[in-house]
Amino acid sequence: MILRSLPIVVLVLGILSPATQSLRFELQSGQTKCISEDIKSNSMTVGKYHVVNPNEGHPLPDSHKLTVRVTSTYGNSFHSAEKVETGQFAFTAAEAGDYMACFWAPVHSPQITITVDFDWRTGVHAKDWSNVAKKGQVDVMELELKKLYDTVTSIHEEMFYLREREEEMQELNQATTSKMFWLSFLSLFLCLSVAGMQFWHLKTFFQKKKLI
Repeated sequence: MILRSLPIVVLVLGILSPATQSLRFELQSGQTKCISEDIKSNSMTVGKYHVVNPNEGHPLPDSHKLTVRVTSTYGNSFHSAEKVETGQFAFTAAEAGDYMACFWAPVHSPQITITVDFDWRTGVHAKDWSNVAKKGQVDVMELELKKLYDTVTSIHEEMFYLREREEEMQELNQATTSKMFWLSFLSLFLCLSVAGMQFWHLKTFFQKKKLI
C-alpha cells in the first residue's frame, strides 16, 4: 500500500512545484521594470521582493532603495511602497486580467545596477501549506492529498477561465471581421462613386466640346 502511494506523492509534488519559484533581475538606476501576471478573478496571490545587498554586512545605501507598485488591468492599486529595500503583498484578485508589478530605481550618478529577488505566486501555489499542516495536524499523505485536491480545483477553474477568455477573443474577432467587412464595402462604394462622378464629368466635358 505504501509503495503504491509513493508514485502518487511524487506526481503531486511534480504538479505543485512551479518551474521557477523566484525571479532575479537587474535594474539600472533611473529606470523602471514591470512584470505582468495573468490572474483570474477571486484568485489569491502573494508576492515578496528584496534588493540584494552588494556589500553584505553593511547597511543598504539609499541609492539601492526602490519604489514598488502593483496594479490591476484597470489601474486599481493593490500595493504601493516608496524607498524600500524589501516588502511583500497579498490580495485576492477582484477582477480577471493582467496584473502589473512595477519597480522604479532612483536616479543616481554615476549609474548603478540594482539586483532584485522577486517571488510572485498565484492560486494554489500562493497557499502556505506549512501553516495548513500545523493548524490541521495532518500527516504527510493527507497533506499531499489536500494539495492534490486544491491543484485539481485550480486547474478546473483555470480551464473555465481560459474558455471564457477564448469566447471573448472569438467575439472580438467576429466584431472586428464584421467591421472590416462594412469598412471594405464602404470603401468600395466610395471608389465606385468617385469613378462614376469622374466618368460623368469627363463625358459632360467632351459633349460640351463636341468631341463625342
